[in-house]
Amino acid sequence: MSQLIFRPFRPSDAAAVSGLFRQVYGQHYVQPDVYLPTLITQHNNDGRWQSMLAVDGSQVLGHAALCRDKHPTDIAELALSVVHPQARGQNIATRLGRELLEHSRAVAGRCVLIKQVTHHPYTQRMAQTLGFHCTGLLPDYVPSPFAEALPESVVVGVHPLAGRSCPLPDIAWPPSCRGFMQHLGSLFGSDPFVPDYLSRPLQMKQHHQRVDVVIERLDKRLLDQLTELPWNWLISVRLALSSRFAEDVERLNSKGFVFTGVMPAPDQARWLALFHRGARSRALDLHCLHMQHLHHTLQRSTDPDADRSAA
Repeated sequence: MSQLIFRPFRPSDAAAVSGLFRQVYGQHYVQPDVYLPTLITQHNNDGRWQSMLAVDGSQVLGHAALCRDKHPTDIAELALSVVHPQARGQNIATRLGRELLEHSRAVAGRCVLIKQVTHHPYTQRMAQTLGFHCTGLLPDYVPSPFAEALPESVVVGVHPLAGRSCPLPDIAWPPSCRGFMQHLGSLFGSDPFVPDYLSRPLQMKQHHQRVDVVIERLDKRLLDQLTELPWNWLISVRLALSSRFAEDVERLNSKGFVFTGVMPAPDQARWLALFHRGARSRALDLHCLHMQHLHHTLQRSTDPDADRSAA
């Protein structure tokens, strides 16, 4: 086999990249754009994707990209990682990720995210090797790219860029998550300045079988309305951290919403707390002990036998 070359995407690579996703994932990959070579080229041309390839001669053996949403953001996501089955065991995904992180300053502002699948341990191990810190759990996040019956849960990882900061607010953490949040503070730093509420409109969108709700400020009226949503819905709440966070946790917990960590807000130097209600009961073997603890806490809310099964 020829020596592998790692290089940026070229428009002439689009069909081969799409074919690689088809070969590895069939029709089940969660990002449909990879099935249209024209879109792969378009996203790279307009800067939404910055793709990196592993190439052996004329054959594309690996792909990964830094991705951004359409709106302005100071965060990019390391995503769309795929490796040809015959090329596994050569750390290609890790090497692609390292190449992209070295070029990330031109794309991302303060940090890079990664969403680690939990169906297998490889993405989680890669993220740790690349210097990502696990900050949150997103249960039942997307349909399984492996054609499994249950949706794929993901672990959020954050990689702060050199010379950039993304500190957590210096607020009183409730006892239920104090140790975990102090751990994150030791990694990302803390800022005594707690930003005021931005009075942004409430956001609510449906993604597959999940309903996402983004909240700047939680009040009793909104909490009551959240509680009245159907119990068979998976509700994923992202709540801006504030000085009232300890009170917010207690109120949300009392209504069946379970804290599962935090993640950076996409367009501000702020963090959002993650809460979920209606997640499915399942066993996960997570690489990060903090994420495993959050998962066990979530399972106790959905399955009365979770403590005994986890023992």
